[in-house]
Amino acid sequence: MCTDCGCSIRGMEEQDSSHNHNHENKNNGFVFSNPHLNDPKTVEVIKKILDKNDHEAMHNRNHLDSYGVLGINLMSSPGAGKTALLETLAELGRFKFGVIEGDLETNRDADRLKAKGIDAIQIQTGSACHLDAMMVHNGLHKLDLNNLDICFVENVGNLVCPASYDVGTHLNIVLVSIPEGEDKIAKYPVMFRKADLILFTKTDLLPYFKYDIQKEKEFARTLKPNVDILEISTNDKASIEKLVDWIIFKKKMRS
Repeated sequence: MCTDCGCSIRGMEEQDSSHNHNHENKNNGFVFSNPHLNDPKTVEVIKKILDKNDHEAMHNRNHLDSYGVLGINLMSSPGAGKTALLETLAELGRFKFGVIEGDLETNRDADRLKAKGIDAIQIQTGSACHLDAMMVHNGLHKLDLNNLDICFVENVGNLVCPASYDVGTHLNIVLVSIPEGEDKIAKYPVMFRKADLILFTKTDLLPYFKYDIQKEKEFARTLKPNVDILEISTNDKASIEKLVDWIIFKKKMRS
């Protein structure tokens, strides 16, 4: 895992004979204190990293604004359908967009997008489980923003760390797919509180899974009452058109 966002700091130290960590039973589970996060030096380092990232994120937004390009951060767990969604958007052709593609390894997703005629820049993060503003900054300067309406940042598949990093986009879209099960929004609330739009993807599979989508929508709105929600399937172009309408409306709002 990455070494700067805090996810590499273990929630529980290896047990030794002194048994010096604290824990308590809560809701039939265990909550462990983290001595690293109680260290003021650690907290200060993480704060400095995030402050530097936020400064760069502001620069990225200003850069996009100077070209009249709307930036959208796509976040989800692996396999929720981010790349397939972008491929489908390209087929509809209602706006021009480029993609900054984040993965730990390989160029496979960027290659898929390029095959659809999309200007895509692959960022291989190595061990980092999220994109940060500096990575996106480097990608922005490799895209021809003069010819784009939208710049998508397809973040690393992860429902934890990307929520903590502002990459300099204007909007956050979080995808959650039907095959993932009903518990993702409850388990990863920070991610869904960051969302401007929640996309329920692969909805054509609803007949084959035990999934109460209305219950999930209601829970999502307990986390963020004003969040927009859409149901989509790449096999249902009409549902993707609704997403396109949403994006175009948001772009007009910023013009």
